[in-house]
Amino acid sequence: MISDREEATDEVCANCSKTPIDDIKLKICTACKLVKYCSVDCQKNHRPQHRKACKKRAAEIREDNLFIQPEESHLGECPICVLPLPIDLTKSMINTCCCKFICLGCSYANTLREMELRMGEKCPYCRAPPPKTDEEGNKNVMERGTANDPVALCEIGKKCYEEGDHTGAFETHSKAAALGDAAGHYELSRMYDKGIGVERNPKKRAYHLEEAAIGGHPYARNNLGCIEGNNERFDRSIKHFIIAAKLGYDDALKKVKGGFVMGLVRKEDFEAALRGYQAAVDATKSEQREEAYKRVDTFMSSG
Repeated sequence: MISDREEATDEVCANCSKTPIDDIKLKICTACKLVKYCSVDCQKNHRPQHRKACKKRAAEIREDNLFIQPEESHLGECPICVLPLPIDLTKSMINTCCCKFICLGCSYANTLREMELRMGEKCPYCRAPPPKTDEEGNKNVMERGTANDPVALCEIGKKCYEEGDHTGAFETHSKAAALGDAAGHYELSRMYDKGIGVERNPKKRAYHLEEAAIGGHPYARNNLGCIEGNNERFDRSIKHFIIAAKLGYDDALKKVKGGFVMGLVRKEDFEAALRGYQAAVDATKSEQREEAYKRVDTFMSSG
């Protein structure tokens, strides 16, 4: 008897054994990637005997993907200086014209340039002038949302939530999540956790936390670590905290350190988490950004 794993290596339909020819193309089962089919009907007919192996392998793939270390956080890079954006959102800004996350360093440098050359104020990324009113700014974001910009959709969702339109917030974050946006998944996890705008559902909360974590969201990853810890699955909990720490999240690093003190984390894993954390934080630094942070701190303290 040929196993499902062996079937995947053969260029035949798992149901009818047809081979691919000019007018027949085999499509792989997207859930398990073990078998191929020549048609939807063949996939449906083969489902009863394939279901068990499919679910098992799909769960294995999910588990593998869940614990892969992302190369960077869900925020990615500043589109101007191309350095990783800090996970602290107060160190970046979003202009309503293009809805791009821009680091404060690039924003500050653009302001200095405009002042020096006596230029009018414009977005440092798309060069559009700033909105004259809040209404114009909101309209810009809505237009970006209509164009399926996930950042704009999340901003719209947050605004809906703040204004008490929880149904609107859920619908908008769902659109962002459907586009693969980690922030959208994270916001949905919070809504499912609190039961606001949607019926409380721990399973869906966990699903969206996992999707956000896979996408590089450090807060989602940290939350998964806390959930696993509460369930006394400490090995999985520590894995999540280490991944979040390597994304530059200091709270997760503290939890890894606590695990090391308690004997739950090996010395080499703790040291690797420390190195990863420092590398992630250092990658977000530049002289331009540090100068901008000083200016912001000075302005806030003077106010």
